[in-house]
Amino acid sequence: MNIQSPISADMRKRLDPVTLEVIRNAFPAISNEMSYDLQRTSYNMMIYEVCDYSCTLLDTNGTLISQNIGGVSHFIADMGVVIKDGIERYGLDGFAPGDVLITNHQAVAGQHLNNIVIYTPFFFEGKLTAFPAVRAHWVDIGGLSTGFGALGSTDPWSEGLQMNQLKIYEAGKPDNKLLQMIADNIRFPQAAMGDLRSQIAACRLAERRLEEVYKRYGVETINAALEVIYSETERKCRAVVETIPDGVYEADNYVDAPGAREPLVHIHVKVTVSGSDMTIDFTGTSPQTSGNNNSRTLAAAYIAYKGLTTPLEPANEGSFRALKAIVPEGCVMMAKYPAAMADWASPIPGSADAVFKALAPAIPDRIPAGHFGYMMIGRSFTGYDPRRGRSFVLQTIDGGGWGGRPTQDGPSGSVTVCQGDVRNAPIESIEQKCPVIVEARELLPDTGGPGKFRGGLGLRLQVRALEEGRWGLPPHRRNTYPPWGLWGGQLGRGGTNWVRAPEDADWKQTPIYRLPVTKGTVIRAQTTGGGGWGDPLDRDPERVLLDVLNRYISRRGAHDDYGVVITEDAQVDHKATEVLRAKMRAEAPRAQAQTDAKAAAP
Repeated sequence: MNIQSPISADMRKRLDPVTLEVIRNAFPAISNEMSYDLQRTSYNMMIYEVCDYSCTLLDTNGTLISQNIGGVSHFIADMGVVIKDGIERYGLDGFAPGDVLITNHQAVAGQHLNNIVIYTPFFFEGKLTAFPAVRAHWVDIGGLSTGFGALGSTDPWSEGLQMNQLKIYEAGKPDNKLLQMIADNIRFPQAAMGDLRSQIAACRLAERRLEEVYKRYGVETINAALEVIYSETERKCRAVVETIPDGVYEADNYVDAPGAREPLVHIHVKVTVSGSDMTIDFTGTSPQTSGNNNSRTLAAAYIAYKGLTTPLEPANEGSFRALKAIVPEGCVMMAKYPAAMADWASPIPGSADAVFKALAPAIPDRIPAGHFGYMMIGRSFTGYDPRRGRSFVLQTIDGGGWGGRPTQDGPSGSVTVCQGDVRNAPIESIEQKCPVIVEARELLPDTGGPGKFRGGLGLRLQVRALEEGRWGLPPHRRNTYPPWGLWGGQLGRGGTNWVRAPEDADWKQTPIYRLPVTKGTVIRAQTTGGGGWGDPLDRDPERVLLDVLNRYISRRGAHDDYGVVITEDAQVDHKATEVLRAKMRAEAPRAQAQTDAKAAAP
């Protein structure tokens, strides 16, 4: 392995270690400061509470310089694409200081229209040098987009307002007619335009910080330092890949496609490892669907590679230099415009999970079982609040269980591997701003796949509406093909939506995404747990008892899944447990064959 930087030996000598380290940390610090500014000044909960955004710095080639820590992982693969497209449209000489551009167009951005990119050009000594950029989730973008995207829309026009590399400020002067047109087509213009100003402010802050850094060190030194940083990051990634045995590894996964003629999206991945090189190839994956389940992104390959190599290191262009990602044009993850993309994120987590599944035989001591495998469970509730005299929109997300790991149980109630540090909105904030009562947000027992190391648990969210309105309840996507277990671990479980109107005696399952409800109606949304790792009969009985006491599993689950007998006074009956486990091991081959068949069949 011999990675050469295209900088001169003289410059490398002049780039002393202290200067290199200052520059290495300066750019991520700018991205992080952008994040703090955005979070403090934004208007909608998806930004200031949930943190559904990414703050980045890119150069004039679209090269990723830095991203804020915890920024949404699946945004990172496409920010450079947006910048390159803007340069292709305007040319490098088509930008001026004070410009602000907005875009969300799916032909380039490949996401639901709520994810709005704002970016500005940074000039140093009169020369275009870099672009600060912020992608953030707006509460509404017109059409059917209120909340979490326009599930049920048939094309981008029905989804919402499409903005394709528009200059909303030119040389510092706002285009008020264009800004008014945007505001007039959004149901919550105060929130959207407030978020717009917040994104602009974050970019302006970045411009000031970049000016300080470039004035101190100069363009030549910074460019040399960045090339060294990218090369060192690449070397770290390659060093990890070299520890994986050479070979070709393949796996399949299936993702539910609600609203499409095709009931399941088939994900096929082939991972080729050769020395320090890795190719992640999704050839064989389902073509773009007739529904909303399409995206246009390399995110799944990037996320899986970053998770395998340097998950805790800051992300920059060097993080992906040694990866060859193949996502064929026209497949569900590289759909051709104008494919509907309101549910764009649904295949991405399952695709990243498939990469890990493929590599499990090669590095079994590093790969977890399958996690709940859809982007998140986004809940929205919108209507009119007569007490406040205005319309409202509630937005929150809930995660599920991650797979058990070679050394410990999977995390519970966490968002997907694709979501960075995105989190759910606090109950206090939800109830203060919207006419609802959150009756429960709790871990759901027995949803984690049984294993020597148990899968993480899904969640139960239960909310009572204090006014009539309309719920957005995304359908669950891992009931047909649940999260898999590894090495004898069992499948993850759970995941459905329930509703109970005031006149109902019992709960009813509901597949309806946009559900009108009356005052007093209660919704209950349950998410899926992760798969188990290792034989559940090898789990320490005392740990099973602790899970029962913590209500992670039920007494019946302890008996049926783990072969552990617990007495009335909450103690392990070790003799009865040994007898039960011996019986279960004798019956295990047939039971495992049934589990394997369920995991393999779409």
